[in-house]
Amino acid sequence: MDDTRQHAAGAVRLGTWPTPVEAAPRLAAALGLDPDDLVLKRDDLSGLAGGGNKVRKLEHTIGAAVADGATAVVTSGAPQSNHARLTAAAAARLGLDAVLVLEGGPPRETRGNLLLDGLLGARIVWAGEAGPQELAARVEEEAAALRAAGTATAVVPFGGSSVLGARGYAEAGAELLQQVPDLATVVVAVGSGGTMAGLVHALGASRVLGVDTGAVPDPVDRVTEFAAGLAREDGTPAPGELRLRRDQVGEGYGSLTPAVRDALALLARTEGVVLDPVYTGRAAAGLVAAVAEGDVRRGQRTVLLHSGGLPGLFGHPDAASLAGPR
Repeated sequence: MDDTRQHAAGAVRLGTWPTPVEAAPRLAAALGLDPDDLVLKRDDLSGLAGGGNKVRKLEHTIGAAVADGATAVVTSGAPQSNHARLTAAAAARLGLDAVLVLEGGPPRETRGNLLLDGLLGARIVWAGEAGPQELAARVEEEAAALRAAGTATAVVPFGGSSVLGARGYAEAGAELLQQVPDLATVVVAVGSGGTMAGLVHALGASRVLGVDTGAVPDPVDRVTEFAAGLAREDGTPAPGELRLRRDQVGEGYGSLTPAVRDALALLARTEGVVLDPVYTGRAAAGLVAAVAEGDVRRGQRTVLLHSGGLPGLFGHPDAASLAGPR
């Protein structure tokens, strides 16, 4: 099968769909749920250089770039950005040049996603201690320089998140309904906002529980904006009030909190599933807290979206601390 063939207007096929769902009975029991209550949606198994949720978004965002004739793409992220890694992989598959504008400066050791960025052939530009606006400006500078040199260049948004990118998770929501038609809640990490927005569009706001990771200062506004944009495209009602937990961020985006540390160990030692400390670990910690508070209840079908990010675990400064006995 040709995974790069067109599969929707302006999109390219980059992943392997549908991704599987797996029962998680030992995890459910550890949380005090019934064995059949909990399911894992394995979007970490979406293919393309380690997989993850960004693949669905890139099918649309980088697909639009290809349709417009781009031969290079520029995007941005944190040093261990999963989106940057998968943009580099998508560019390699499609024969494009990739430039990754990353916060901070070169590390002493090249590990995790950064190692894969280089292996995939991306050019990395270090932006220093840049806030969101400064980072976006640096992306535009790099894109402008490429265009001035005669290279047709497209900018892929931070995290792959935009109304266009969120279409990938509207499709994922429809896919999930076919696999788990009785789902009550899907729990998902919220970074740049497009994943939750697409799921909200497909499933309704009441069935999506987002867990903020601290990636952006305004997650509610971003998710609402993208979901509203999808609704306008379809002529459907705007999303209702979001279910978004903001209690798992700790000291900040890159921090490893005790609750996330416990959630990582719990998933690994009940289901043999490995999460990352920034995104899926926080989603799992949010699930644990939601069960404890009664927001996720026994007898209801709950899905934990595994959105990938494993390479980031090997680049996290506290990764080695996770290997000790508990």
